[in-house]
Amino acid sequence: MASVLSCLRKFKTFLFLFLTPFLLLPIMVLTQSKSADCAYVILLMAVYWCTEVIPLAVTSLLPALLFPLLKIMDSKQVCIQYMKDTTMLFLGGLIVAVAVEHWNVHKRIALRTLLMVGISPGFNTATTAMMVPIVQAVLEQLKVIDKDNKCYPSSVELLDKDEPLQGKSVVKTREMLTKDRDICKAMTLCISYAASIGGTGTLTGTGPNIVLSGQMNTLFPESKEIVNFASWFGFAFPCSILMLFISWIWLQWLFLGANFKRNMGIGMEKTEKEKAAYMLIKEEYQKLGPLSYAELSVLINFILLVLLWFLRDPGFVPGWQSIYWIENKKKYVSDGTVAVFVSLLMFILPSQKLKFNFRSQTEEEWKAPFYPPPLLTWKVAQEKVPWGIVLLLGGGFAIAKGCEVSGLSEWMGEQMEPLKALPPTILVILLTSLIASFTEYTSNIATATLFLPIFASMCQKISINPLYVMLPCTLSTSYAFMLPVATPPNAIVFSYGHLKVSDMVKAGLIMNVIGLICVSLAINTWGRLLFDLDQFPSWANITQTDTSD
Repeated sequence: MASVLSCLRKFKTFLFLFLTPFLLLPIMVLTQSKSADCAYVILLMAVYWCTEVIPLAVTSLLPALLFPLLKIMDSKQVCIQYMKDTTMLFLGGLIVAVAVEHWNVHKRIALRTLLMVGISPGFNTATTAMMVPIVQAVLEQLKVIDKDNKCYPSSVELLDKDEPLQGKSVVKTREMLTKDRDICKAMTLCISYAASIGGTGTLTGTGPNIVLSGQMNTLFPESKEIVNFASWFGFAFPCSILMLFISWIWLQWLFLGANFKRNMGIGMEKTEKEKAAYMLIKEEYQKLGPLSYAELSVLINFILLVLLWFLRDPGFVPGWQSIYWIENKKKYVSDGTVAVFVSLLMFILPSQKLKFNFRSQTEEEWKAPFYPPPLLTWKVAQEKVPWGIVLLLGGGFAIAKGCEVSGLSEWMGEQMEPLKALPPTILVILLTSLIASFTEYTSNIATATLFLPIFASMCQKISINPLYVMLPCTLSTSYAFMLPVATPPNAIVFSYGHLKVSDMVKAGLIMNVIGLICVSLAINTWGRLLFDLDQFPSWANITQTDTSD
């Protein structure tokens, strides 16, 4: 038996890569329809995505090859899906994020936040969970504290190495070791979970959100950007805050005990360890020096980006786009336009103040160019922007369009029509549970890409507002908390060595339940009002197929 398993492991890549296309061939041969051909491509991509026998981004290129060859869509129709407005929105957001990281703005905010809230375990956990964009910088500073503070890390290292303890203080020392170990577990899990939860709060925070926005525009072109930055923020941000708070309570109770007053250091004198840690963070903050011109410029541009996103079309009042960029009900700008504008500014605005004192300049200063280097260079962007996600998103949009054109979406919707007998609330709970389980083993973007077109067709057939199902299922794709392989943040914190798989499963199982409860609450309360989910919208009655070049 062992030899068989070892052989399978040895030839895993070969078997999945070359046998899967042949094993799926009967789907096309027996049915001989465009919908069957499209199903073949999607199933092949699903297997490749789940097994990762080739990179996810490379798998995403299969529609550009197979859809034209199988006469599902012509090449022009397919290729245009890979650079849609939604893709530009995500790409622009990534470039701005790279600029923030490049000038260490996130590190400055992280250190300042730690100085403000203190260094007790309970507050550190809460801070890390709330400051989602800078959790990585917070972790780096905590690692520095562990390294330089001899009182704290030594106990953790002893426990990890299982070194023998002697003397009368064995019991007390082991209690300290266990406490230190539990603090490490709580901190590392908090960072991982915060990255997953916090990314759901904004439209550009994580890939599945962008997939939803793009597929809504593809499958329901008459929806008139009902899912934009402002509307998504209004729905998802309160949900993420609620979940972060409950998760913080759960992690504290699980690893630090139920004495929250003690955990947060309320009414207690600071220990020498806490004072040393505070001084170390203060020193690191002082090393950054005063706020530089480049940091200030990046921060102003980031704030400008958020304001332009919110005020473009807030919904309750006319946005700035109504001044000039709406004509005959046609909107000429979108959130993607804003993202591209601010990202371009990063490559244009100088990283230093312009010097106009030409007469007093030295010979060396005179030789230097008048216009300083920009805030962001193409070399930095090329190295740090995850370009593969662009292809991954494009492949998802191509799949959605292929399902629509081939009739596969309609067929899948018909197969799910018996689900009409279930109450909508129960249906959403079942589907979100399915998604949360599936995304533990696959990419969250791939999961959203595969399931959202199916759910959209199902909702059309059973006359439910598609957003009532698609919104919570999109959020659920980011709720992968149980396994180290589920998300990159999980894998990163697991690699630090403080966690076992059993620790992640124990904490993550309840986290999944918390997520499902929060999503269900959100979609049935403020989400219902925000998107008018009680009504079956007119834009869901007809799905237009764009056949233009």
